[in-house]
Amino acid sequence: MAHGGFLRQHSDDPEFSSHMMHDYTKADLDDQTRGMLDFAVKLTKDPSGNRKADVERLRSLGLSDQQILSTVLITCCFNFMTRLADGLGVEIQEPRFEAAKGWMSADVQAMAWLMDRKET
Repeated sequence: MAHGGFLRQHSDDPEFSSHMMHDYTKADLDDQTRGMLDFAVKLTKDPSGNRKADVERLRSLGLSDQQILSTVLITCCFNFMTRLADGLGVEIQEPRFEAAKGWMSADVQAMAWLMDRKET
């Protein structure tokens, strides 16, 4: 939610921000950005399913090997930190959670999977 809040505050485009937070496939993105995001999603959901062809696709979109490596490292780091926080039961403190709700639309606040405040 922190990244989405930052994007919403700095993008001047609430619809774009909402799409990026909840379904990037609906956002108006250039081919390179969409390709990187598709790659990151596949790496997250099916890491062993990535093949050389997936990397070649990124190259065909104009990404350098350094940009591809950065995409992989950022995806891995984000996944690691999320699993670390989930594994330890880390939760957003209530005042911060309430503050984050201030930039969420009513539709977003209605998403039970996002707003569920599990009790530990």
